[in-house]
Amino acid sequence: PDREDLDRIDRKLKFQPVVNRQPNCLSSEQIEAYNEQGFLSPLKLFDSQLADDLRAYFDQLLADALARGEDSYSISSAHLKHARIYDLMQHPSLVGPVADLVGPDVIGWGAHFFCKLPGDGKRVDWHQDASYWPLTPSGSVTVWLAIDDADLENGCMEVIAGSHRFGAIEYRASEASGGNVLNQTVEDPERYGEVVATPVRAGEFSIHNDLLLHGSAPNVSPRRRCGLTLRYCNAGVQAHLGWNAKGVVVCGEADPQLWPGAARPETA
Repeated sequence: PDREDLDRIDRKLKFQPVVNRQPNCLSSEQIEAYNEQGFLSPLKLFDSQLADDLRAYFDQLLADALARGEDSYSISSAHLKHARIYDLMQHPSLVGPVADLVGPDVIGWGAHFFCKLPGDGKRVDWHQDASYWPLTPSGSVTVWLAIDDADLENGCMEVIAGSHRFGAIEYRASEASGGNVLNQTVEDPERYGEVVATPVRAGEFSIHNDLLLHGSAPNVSPRRRCGLTLRYCNAGVQAHLGWNAKGVVVCGEADPQLWPGAARPETA
């Protein structure tokens, strides 16, 4: 959506601390750390064998996309196109920690591969996820699942710890042609907290709040860096501009008027 469309929506963009005295998957210390820092990393999903299997699957998706003339960042809304990603979005080891943070009724609504090819020179400028989305209130979380090992050399995600507590932060528009994968840039992010790198190995993941400032530097290594972002929110969040059609109930239940439920795709 463009900024004019988003500005017409009365969005409530403010962090609400998680109050969960009986989490099922995370510890009380992790809940406290998420409230304070805005992210958790690293958490483990797969062992190396299953991580290798997922990487091989993505290799084919990427090869198909490149053959169609698309780029390595173009595989978005993957849960609506590929049954394997639709199913992965519902993996208990992902949904469990997410439910501890957003509540027992959980919607999975986004799945996007961010793949930096070796030496591709592209960066992700500092931004807040919530500023892009026609959702209200804020409170979505992103699972960043490592397809490849991600470290500082190949452009792992970096965050501004604690910046989620400032609510919506002003940004300027930026041109993708300037090397930024996205089209927003927050200037002087260190005003809002400390820069923290979040390296993850293949099969591990991080979780971050939708108001947390984050970004990543270009991949200057000879290694690829791919991560799958999976987006989740509480079923009480309202989606505008037709975005509710992307949602899948992955835990608990939802009002079908708010989230009618996207069907599992037939394509693997």
